Amino acid sequence: MMSAASLRKPSAPKGSVLGIHVVTWNVASAAPTVDLSDLLQLNNKDLKLDIYIIGLQEMNSGLISLLSDAAFEDPWSSFFMNMLSPLNFVKISQVRMQGLLLLVFAKYQHLPYIQIISTKSTPTGLYGYWGNKGGVNICLKLYGYYVSIINCHLPPHMSNNDQRLEHFDRILESQTFEGYDIPNILDHERDPLLREFQEGPLLFPPTYKFDRHSNNYDTSEKKRKPAWTDRILWRLKRQPQASPVVYGLPTSYFSLMLKSYISHMTYSISDHKPVTGTFNLELNPLMSVPLITMMPECLWTMENDMLISYACTPEFLSSPWDWIGLYKVGMRHINDYVSYVWVGDNQVSCSNNPNQVYINISDVPESEDQFLLCYYSNNLHSIVGISQPFKIPLRCFLRDDALYEPEPQI
Repeated sequence: MMSAASLRKPSAPKGSVLGIHVVTWNVASAAPTVDLSDLLQLNNKDLKLDIYIIGLQEMNSGLISLLSDAAFEDPWSSFFMNMLSPLNFVKISQVRMQGLLLLVFAKYQHLPYIQIISTKSTPTGLYGYWGNKGGVNICLKLYGYYVSIINCHLPPHMSNNDQRLEHFDRILESQTFEGYDIPNILDHERDPLLREFQEGPLLFPPTYKFDRHSNNYDTSEKKRKPAWTDRILWRLKRQPQASPVVYGLPTSYFSLMLKSYISHMTYSISDHKPVTGTFNLELNPLMSVPLITMMPECLWTMENDMLISYACTPEFLSSPWDWIGLYKVGMRHINDYVSYVWVGDNQVSCSNNPNQVYINISDVPESEDQFLLCYYSNNLHSIVGISQPFKIPLRCFLRDDALYEPEPQI
């Protein structure tokens, strides 16, 4: 779901297009053991994608699995990061509730224009006390527009239709975001609940229930009736113009076009088949200048020290807990840095724009890889500035101890 919000930023031409690929899959406790290139459209060279949204249901949520996933990356998140990070997609947010998982990936060049507002979990199982059913939500701001993404797991069977609608209504009602002046993009009328949403034509076979490791519908004694249980819905909500358009400010404009809506019958590790929707999001960016602009060149002041220059927009509010991370191109997620520095502790100059900080790379392994510098805002919980890729001169990896002979051992 998407909503417009006015931001006073320099205007960009109408018609910027972002490719978005959405995946929904009830994995029925299965582990990621197969190649998912087709699911992610990685073999489609003509398809330009900028964002992946991946919603999984019924992940393994046993006690041992949950404890392991709390201490380490869960297998599915790690699997998708391994596939997408070499293509310069970064995991920007995730939220999990028992067997429900929602992941969002974006190409790294979009990171300064994406702000994570909040993540939410709404359990609806056992009268709202158990998360085997319910929804997880990520709310973000994309080029100045609010976007709410929800992954739901609702009660099954035709006899539970009213219960499904009640749970869905509860999930929508619970997705409020304290501390933010956000138009309620999840507002809805209770009666025509699902009529407010759009869906592509169901031109694929029912996606449930299959015998595992086959394309045969349920042959057990229950012989469940095949059904389209795995769906992708969307809604656009445009806010009325509160005041006359001011000359020089960007005009709100966005549209969403469904390019593909298919199931993937070749995947059989679950009793559900995955469903994907590929969209083109056309918008007039309300935010076209990042809050932080990283200077294109770094200065090497001395061995192992890199001087970084950056400029802030007037409205940017810094925090003592802001930091700049040094990443390899192909980073998996926001915390996948090689090194980082607290901006306040290592600031060289702050009297005028640009500001300058230094970062010591003595602990960085020697590498001919390309690197990125990213400015992380603690107030906004997001990356707000990113450099162009660069290489660190090999001379900077020389260690001081290489100049001295080792002390004799007695």
